[in-house]
Amino acid sequence: MKLRICAVGRLRRGPERELVDDYLTRFERTGRAVGLGPAELVEVEDKKGGGMVAEARLLESIIPSGALVVALDERGKLLGSPEFARKLGGWRDQGRRDVALVIGGADGIAPDLRAKADFKLSFGPMVWPHMLARVMLAEQLYRAANILSGTPYHRS
Repeated sequence: MKLRICAVGRLRRGPERELVDDYLTRFERTGRAVGLGPAELVEVEDKKGGGMVAEARLLESIIPSGALVVALDERGKLLGSPEFARKLGGWRDQGRRDVALVIGGADGIAPDLRAKADFKLSFGPMVWPHMLARVMLAEQLYRAANILSGTPYHRS
């Protein structure tokens, strides 16, 4: 099952970019054995300042056709890491070919796009910078692959 992180804004060189790249590389190595991956980060940028509606159009353009859409949203469902791993494993077992994990810009995800999401995931009631949300999501994907493969990375 392929995963695509669809995000607004460009992640420049620096520690956040290094962490995302590192966790996605680790995810691919671990995930392959359990039918997950590859994973990629695809970014869009609204250079015209059209706000959430324009960002939503750009995000929709990079979501693979037929993909299961997961919106990262503070109003979404809170899952522990084992639950998130089971959710990914369930989608894989249902034969889902693509999963798009959507991270909005500074104002979040436009209501129309959020309403189209198959699942809404929250990292808690706090608002996180969208650059950090990428790091957290990449790490949770890696952790989920480890949980599904039974390796000792995750300790609860």
